[in-house]
Amino acid sequence: MVNPTCFSNFLENSKPYFAMISLQFGYAGMNIITKVSLNRGMSHYVLVVYRHAFATAVIAPFAFFFERKAQPKITFPVFMQIFILALLGPVIDQNFYYAGLKLTSPTFSCAMSNMLPAMTFVLAVICRMEKLDMKTVRCQAKVAGTVVTVAGAMLMTLYKGPVVQMLWSKYIQPKSSYVTDTTGTGDKYWFLGSVLLTIATLAWASLFVLQNKALKTYKDHQLSLTSLVCFIGTLQAIAVTFVMEHKPSVWKIGFDMNLLAAAYAGIVTSSISYYVQGLVMKKRGPVFATAFSPLMMIIVAVMGSFILAEKIFLGSVLGSVLIVAGLYSVLWGKHKERLENKDDEIPEVIKEAHTNGMSVVSVMDGDIEANEVKKAEANKLSAVAVCMPICELPMKAGK
Repeated sequence: MVNPTCFSNFLENSKPYFAMISLQFGYAGMNIITKVSLNRGMSHYVLVVYRHAFATAVIAPFAFFFERKAQPKITFPVFMQIFILALLGPVIDQNFYYAGLKLTSPTFSCAMSNMLPAMTFVLAVICRMEKLDMKTVRCQAKVAGTVVTVAGAMLMTLYKGPVVQMLWSKYIQPKSSYVTDTTGTGDKYWFLGSVLLTIATLAWASLFVLQNKALKTYKDHQLSLTSLVCFIGTLQAIAVTFVMEHKPSVWKIGFDMNLLAAAYAGIVTSSISYYVQGLVMKKRGPVFATAFSPLMMIIVAVMGSFILAEKIFLGSVLGSVLIVAGLYSVLWGKHKERLENKDDEIPEVIKEAHTNGMSVVSVMDGDIEANEVKKAEANKLSAVAVCMPICELPMKAGK
C-alpha cells in the first residue's frame, strides 16, 4: 500500500519539474508561431509591444484580486529594480531574440538559448551569489560545464556545415510563407543573428539574477511583480518602437497570425511564464529554473521540421550536443551543492550542552513530532527544547 505521506511529498517535490517542463512546451509553440509571423513581415518591435500589452491585461486583474492587501511599498530602489527588469526582459532580451530568430531559425535560436544556465552561473559568481571553490568536484563540474557550453555556442556560430536531412522532411511541403529562410541566409547574416541571440541570452540571464533579488521584496506578491514588469516593459517597448519604426502602418494588426503570435506570446510566455518562473526560483533558485531549455530545443526541432520544413545544419547539431553536455555538467554540480546544503542544515545528531546543571538540547529541525515531546515529559527529563525552524535557502546561481 502506498504511503499517503510519501505520495504527497513526491507530488510536492515534482511540482517544479512539471512546471518547467510545461513552460518549455509553451516556449516551443511561441518560437514556431513567432517565426511564421516574422516571416510574414510583422515588425518584432511592434510584436514586443503587443505581447506585453496582452500580458499586462491578463495578469493585472489576478494581481489586484488576490494580492491587493499588504502591497510592498514602491520605493525608489524597488522601482529601479522593476524598471531594469522590464528593460532586460521585454525590451533588450525579446527584441534581440526576435531579431536573431528572424536571421536564423527556431531550432538554432533555442540551441543558443541553452547558454542561459552557464551565463547565469558566471553572473552569479560575479554578483557573489555563487561561491567558487575549485577544490570541490561540484565546483569543477560547474566551471567545466560553463566552458564546454561556451565552446558549443562558438561552434554553432562559426561553423554551419552541411544540411542534416530529417527522415520526414522530404514528405512535407508547407506553405511558402511559412518556410524558414535559412538556405538563402548568408554567413554574414547568420553570424549577426548569432551575436544578437547571444546578447539576448545575456540579458535573459541578468533578468534571472535580478529577479531573484526582487522576489525578496515581492515574496508574497509574485503576480504584482509580474504585472508591474509587463506594464513598464510595455511602455518602454512603445518608446523603442517609436524610435525604430517610423511608419504608422506597422501598428496595424488584424485577426490573423500576427494577432495570434502577440496574444500567445503575451499570455503564455510572458504573464504565465514570469509568474511560474518566480515561484520555481523561490524554491529552487535561478539555475534550476533554466535547466530545462534543452527540452525546448528538441520540441522546436521536431515541430519546426514538420510545420516549417526547417533545415538543420551539422554545426548546429554538434554545437547543441556540446551545449547540452555543458549544461548538465553545471546542473550536476548544482545538484551536489544542494545535497550538501541539506546535510548541513539538518544534522542527524542532536547536540547536547550543559548549562548551570541543566541539560539544554538544541534541535535544528523544526519538524518534531508531538509524541516525542510527550515522551520526554513522561520520562521527567530536566530538559529545555529549543526549536529553530529552518527557512529553505534559495539555490543561488540560474523564454
